[in-house]
This record gives sequence, C-alpha cells and structure tokens, in this order.
Amino acid sequence: MSDKLTHFDDQGAAHMVDVSDKDITARIATAKGRIIMEPTTLAMIASGTAKKGDVLGIARLAGIMAAKKTPDLIPLCHPLPITKVSVDLAVNEDQSCVDIEATVKTTGQTGVEMEALTAVNIAALTVYDMVKAVDKAMQISDIRVVLKDGGKSGLYEGL
Repeated sequence: MSDKLTHFDDQGAAHMVDVSDKDITARIATAKGRIIMEPTTLAMIASGTAKKGDVLGIARLAGIMAAKKTPDLIPLCHPLPITKVSVDLAVNEDQSCVDIEATVKTTGQTGVEMEALTAVNIAALTVYDMVKAVDKAMQISDIRVVLKDGGKSGLYEGL
C-alpha cells in the first residue's frame, strides 16, 4: 500500500488525480452496509405496511441514482461511464436490520469504489427517511468496500 495520498499535490493542495495515462480496463466494486432498527420497524418494512410505501424498492432506486451522481457529491471523483449498478436490500430478522449491497461496473481509467459506497449510504439514508417517524434510533453501520477489481492494483476482497 502506498503512503502517498494521491488527491494532494506536492504542496499539499487538493487536486483531481490525472488518470489519463492509466489503461482502460473493466472495473467493478461492491460495497456493503446495514441499517439496524427495532424489530417492529423491520417487520413493518418486510410486510410492506410503511406509511410512505415500498421502503426497499424506493431505497434501491435511490442507491442506483446516487451511484450515478457520485461525482456531483464528492468533489474529486471522476465522472465515469457507469455500465451497471445493482443495489440489493435484504431483511435480516436475526440482526434486526436491513443488509445493503451495491455493485457498480464500468470500463475506464479509474475505479468505482466511491460509487458503490455512495449507493449503499444513500440506500440506507432512504430507509431511515422513510421510517424515521416510527424509529428515530436506527443506526447505519458497517459500510465498507468488500470487492474491487480492475486496473493496476488488481483484485481486493474484504470482509
């Protein structure tokens, strides 16, 4: 792992990384996270009886839209031609949470980790927004990259 931060120049000023010399390769990233809540809140989501509607369906759409808007939200991210975004939300009764997984693909000169992380975060925030009237103590947690592949650094698999 490099100890040089690529988003800073030699004088310490922030800048967008020049990727023009990088090879164009297929790239993929998967991120995961969860939103923990009261069992009654989770049951309401699972049964589809939330007052605002289909919580998981709307959160899925929000996550997909967020991945496409990542460079508008994170100042130094490159705009990328995203070729696929999938966001999956699963009710986890054992842990009283909704597990979220986002996978983003592109063919380009830089990776899509930030897009996958953004998708998970916004999907979780959307779940929170849709049911906060009944459970303000929900916790968004464990957001991380679990897979990254493509480019010079190759394959990374996390937990």
